[in-house]
This record gives sequence, C-alpha cells and structure tokens, in this order.
Amino acid sequence: MLVTFKTDVGNISMFRDIALHMIKMMGHSATIPGAILAADVPSALNRLKTGINKEKISPPAVEDENEDKDEDEPVVSISNRALPLIDLLTAAIEADCDVMWE
Repeated sequence: MLVTFKTDVGNISMFRDIALHMIKMMGHSATIPGAILAADVPSALNRLKTGINKEKISPPAVEDENEDKDEDEPVVSISNRALPLIDLLTAAIEADCDVMWE
C-alpha cells in the first residue's frame, strides 16, 4: 500500500511502512491521513534530517534473517528513501504551503 504526500508544489508516493517511519521521525503520530501546517514544515524537516542522521550512526535492528528475500535485491538506505520527501518539504518551505498525506 502507498502513502501520498501532497503539497501545492508537487506530490510523492512511498510505501506505507517507510512513509509511516518518516512521519514518526517528523514528530507526528502514524495516523493517515495527516497534515503539517506550513509554519511547522521547517521543524518537521529538521526532525526528519536529525532522525535520518541518528539511523546512519546506529541503524535499526535487522528483520528476521530466515525470511525469504531476493539476495540480489540491493538494500536502499533510509537516507536515500527520504530524499524525495526532503526535497518536497524543502519546496513546501519555499512556497510556504502545507503538507498533507493520505
């Protein structure tokens, strides 16, 4: 399932589990739908970047290794997954607009 982040300057979609993780990093509950007012977007972006940097230092525990996974599938870091959302939040700050997700 996907979560779509919407602003006046554009939209992005992410897988639900990753989106919820980033929403929590921004300091919000994991409720969908949700929103951040334009005045609160800079602090949400700052919290997201701080959370990503903390995970770089101490990554979260690895999921069950017995799970069937494609060994050839590359691992995508949370910092790479967050780039589109960081760009969207930055553009929302410049345009002084709200960010919503559903």
